[in-house]
This record gives sequence, structure tokens and C-alpha cells, in this order.
Amino acid sequence: RAVPKEEQHSVDLIEKNYVYGDIKHEVNVYVKVFTNSPFLVCMDLARSQEEVIDPKYLWIGPDGKNLEGRTYVNLTETGKLMVMGFKEFMSGAYTCTLSHKIIETTTQEEREMFEAYKFMVYAYREADHTYQVFVRFTTKECELEANSQFFEELKRILNIIISDLTCHIIESSYKCHSVRIPKQGLSHELFVSFQVNPFAPGWEEVCHQVPYDCEDATNMRVQEARDRIGEFFSKQTYALKHEFQTVPTIHYMDNSFSVTHIDSCRPGFGKNDITHKNCASCCVVCDPGTYSPNNEVTCQICARPRDKKYGARSC
Repeated sequence: RAVPKEEQHSVDLIEKNYVYGDIKHEVNVYVKVFTNSPFLVCMDLARSQEEVIDPKYLWIGPDGKNLEGRTYVNLTETGKLMVMGFKEFMSGAYTCTLSHKIIETTTQEEREMFEAYKFMVYAYREADHTYQVFVRFTTKECELEANSQFFEELKRILNIIISDLTCHIIESSYKCHSVRIPKQGLSHELFVSFQVNPFAPGWEEVCHQVPYDCEDATNMRVQEARDRIGEFFSKQTYALKHEFQTVPTIHYMDNSFSVTHIDSCRPGFGKNDITHKNCASCCVVCDPGTYSPNNEVTCQICARPRDKKYGARSC
């Protein structure tokens, strides 16, 4: 993901996977972990359309050292840089100095020109999705012992439905409330809430079967789990209408199923739609001086930052 500069001028350049420099300001580039960066071009778009005499390119990495000869970079003879198999620690400033000659037509006098381009390159991951579900059931009364048995049984069934996806139900709870319904009097309802989470025991093994990164696979699994659970509740409605002579004491309330998704980021990553507005939904590597120890979505500021590294999990 590169920041559009006037929408990167035209689509064909994006397809070529090039990101051009800009003398006036640094260019932000977002690279998904374990993938290769786009080619960073050591000139701006206008310069790339002109002839350049005796160009030389000097690329300096985030550690302040020359990138020539590093195993994880692909440097072309035309000054393009690709960083391969991107990891957190590779984030930071990549600067390139272009030197070239200008030859006066009349005197054939040569002048050397220097231009510096700066790219801020950040590792990012897709956010992990968890789904928060709310659902309601009517019951005979709130003091009914069957309420808690029913709740345990419901959790057991839902876990069985999604267990082959290495997903599970977490943060589950219920409360019983008496609800006054217009024209119907008082009813008792169980307000049930739980999360569908993709990290059931054994999820790491499933991940090892996936090359590179696991988020995409994990997110597909948890989405499938969410769909199955939605399906389960819509079948309840059907069953109540068609399959029971007498309505059970505790039963699902039609259309009470609602689901919202909650994003979380892996440790060392966080979201920030202000500093990273072009990658607002991404989990971007935490900047130096900030850290994220858990699966929250924010990088916290270190009280006494010692480390100057990206992706810190502690200070």
C-alpha cells in the first residue's frame, strides 16, 4: 500500500508496483509482513520521464548504512529498491540520493546535481477479527434453575458447531431481565452475549500449514464460524414455527441475533488512523518509543523510551 500522490498520477504506474520519491516530502509506504515491498524509485515521476545523464544512486537503510549487498534487498541498476520478505525491524526511513550531470548545450560544461528522496516504510498486518454476538431468549421466570443449564448447553452446542475451525466461544455471559412489552404485558428474557474467537487451542498448528502469515487464514475461519452461528439461530426460528407442538420454556427470540466485529492487532502492532491514514484499518508496526504488549489495537507510549526499534512489545 503506497500513499497516493495525486492518486500516484496514473493507474498503470501502480500496476507496475513502483512508488516514486518526492523531493518536497517523505513518502509513506506500507508493506505487509513477509511480503516484498513495491519498488521504491530513486526519483520523482517528472524526473523519470526525462533523460538523466550519468545517474548514480546511493540507498541508505533505517540503520544509517548503505544497502548495497544486503541479502534482503533487490537493487536494480536504475536505482530501484525492493525490500524482500519484510519484517518489523526493517521498518523506518529509506533514503536515496540521486546524483546526475547536467551538460550545458553551448559550453558543454558539466555540473553535478544531487537530489535526496525519503521513504518511510512500515510493516503492517491485517487486523485479527473477533465477533461480538448478542442474542435474546424468552424464559418463564428469571429465578428458573433451567436458565443457567440452558446457557451452558447453548455454549456447548455453539462450540461444537465451530470446533473444526479451531474457533471457540469466549467472554460469554447472560443476564435475565423482565421486559414490559406494549400490549403484551411482562415477559422474562435472557440477554446472552459472547465472542466468537479464532484462537481456540491448536490454532497455531493450523497456521503452520499456511505459508507466511496467518491472519488471512484466521480471518476466513472466524468469518465462517460467525456465519455458521448466524445460520444456527435462524434455524431456531424455523424450528419454533414448524417443529414444536408446544413452545419450549426457553426459546430464541426471532431476529434478536446481532453481531459486530472487533479488531485486534498482534503484539508490536497497533492502529492509528491519524498518523497512518492511508492504512487506517491496518495494524501498523509500533513506532520507536511506543509499544504494544498484547492484542489491543493501540501502541502505548513508553514512559522512558530506551529502545529505538520498531515493533516493541515492551519498553
